[in-house]
Amino acid sequence: MSLSIGIVGLPNVGKSTLFNALTKNDALAANYPFATIEPNVGVVGVPDPRLDGLAKIFGSQKIIPATMEFVDIAGIVKGASEGQGLGNKFLANIRETSAICQVIRAFEDSDVTHVDGDVSPSRDIETINTELILADLQTIEKALPRLEKEARTKKDKDQLAVVEAVTNAQKVLDSGTTLFAGAASAGIDLALLRELHLLTAKPFLYVFNLDEDELSDESLRARLRDLVAPAEAIFLDAKIEAELIELPDDEALELLQGLGQDESGLSQLVRVGFDTLGLQTYLTAGPKESRAWTIRKGATAPEAAGVIHTDFQRGFIKAEIVSYDDLLEAGSMPTARTAGKVRMEGKDYVMRDGDVVEFRFNV
Repeated sequence: MSLSIGIVGLPNVGKSTLFNALTKNDALAANYPFATIEPNVGVVGVPDPRLDGLAKIFGSQKIIPATMEFVDIAGIVKGASEGQGLGNKFLANIRETSAICQVIRAFEDSDVTHVDGDVSPSRDIETINTELILADLQTIEKALPRLEKEARTKKDKDQLAVVEAVTNAQKVLDSGTTLFAGAASAGIDLALLRELHLLTAKPFLYVFNLDEDELSDESLRARLRDLVAPAEAIFLDAKIEAELIELPDDEALELLQGLGQDESGLSQLVRVGFDTLGLQTYLTAGPKESRAWTIRKGATAPEAAGVIHTDFQRGFIKAEIVSYDDLLEAGSMPTARTAGKVRMEGKDYVMRDGDVVEFRFNV
């Protein structure tokens, strides 16, 4: 499932450092604007401790997690919507992603220059959102006359609904609000805007890059969280995250616990990003591998089977399903069956996150 999250932000906020840590990659991280010119793409495994549990139960040789794609996009600057700082190219790269992760600098460091001279998370968020909003307004201004003409010519109710949605979207954007934040209260169905590929209609999430002391400041975190609501906010120190990935698991956990955390910021980002994209996983297991498969929330059993192979969906008969928690408690599939925890589900079954599944199908 090719869904991706674009990592965006002003220059020198720690985007590439974060991306490198996420992907254990070595994208150029430098103290000057546009260190990233072409977008770097990385595929990241989604942390899922349930796979370890399954591997023990089934004696699996391999563990294969679900994955997500992250795209490190060059820094946005004021005027990007008008082409400043290679803005048109960067905005086109953002348009190709499924969701937007804004990295916001909240740390002070005299050795790392800020493009505006000082650190102000609220101003940086406003700068990025303004450029995205202006780009969307340009898109709407070009498209709306065509859409209105088509609606008049065809006298199509569906097309009229699209025109109304686009017109209302324009009003939301004119007020300085992103569609992600303002569409629901304005009664706009974002699905009607899909053909325009509007940037601010994508799901948003925010990563605040803090220093070690700020990470433990609950009042600061609460203020930053309020800045971006209803979007999810993740707090981390990109430098520490880069150190964590170089450590053995036990040493990394010890360092995290010393900071008062049980989960790394990167793990939080991947987990929250996965949820933001409207995704969930189901699990399969056997002696060869325990594996997590990615599906959209609300997917039916045949659709889930089709992720493994289209033949599975076409020839779907039944799905033998047990919840991970029930299987873990039972300790084995035979015991789970004896306890009545394993059930057979048909074509109308809507998958739940953490279902452990074996599909039955005709080839």
